[in-house]
Amino acid sequence: MTNSQWTDVDRYFTELLAPGDEALSAALTASTAAGLPEIAVAPNQGKLLHLLARVQGARNILEIGTLGGYSTIWLARALPADGRLVTLEYDPAHADVARANIARAGLDELVEVRTGAALESLPKLEAEGAGPFDLFFIDADKVNNPRYVEWALKLSRPGTVIVVDNVVRGGRVATEHPDDPAITGTREMIELVAREPRLDATAFQTVGSKGYDGLLVARVVD
Repeated sequence: MTNSQWTDVDRYFTELLAPGDEALSAALTASTAAGLPEIAVAPNQGKLLHLLARVQGARNILEIGTLGGYSTIWLARALPADGRLVTLEYDPAHADVARANIARAGLDELVEVRTGAALESLPKLEAEGAGPFDLFFIDADKVNNPRYVEWALKLSRPGTVIVVDNVVRGGRVATEHPDDPAITGTREMIELVAREPRLDATAFQTVGSKGYDGLLVARVVD
């Protein structure tokens, strides 16, 4: 198969099962106009996150890596009226775009965008007594993925779901001695999850409009 075929299939699935709307389309348009990298999740992947949050009955979600808020909107729409989503974004300019997109979607009462390095924001959340969170979506710098998963465990409860994006790295995740820190961090994270008795997990490969990649999904066990 070719990338063109993958994109055609994604388009078919999206049009039938995950159609966009004004707020989602505007979030992507505003992000592109602001010069943000076009690395947001695909619509059908956003819908997957939404469904996972709904199936989980999530009331409290933590997202690490906001970008323009596209995935944030999908996740926040799964929350009940008294739910809460905290999303952490390193880049202040990205955070400003995300806040505007989230407000346009009518979700600013449910979502808090925090700016700064996630490894600085996470201890502050712990000190504030935030959590336990019902669902984590980790889609930030890959070098620190092991630390993000460790923090997810600290801020979780039995039954919490942890989703980590971009774990295939174009197939190079299977390279035993990678020269890319993002791959090294991804491998370290997967190996951490594999040996962590509190986590039950799997990972899978995907193809589509975003190319060749994949997700890791883990559940915190009792």
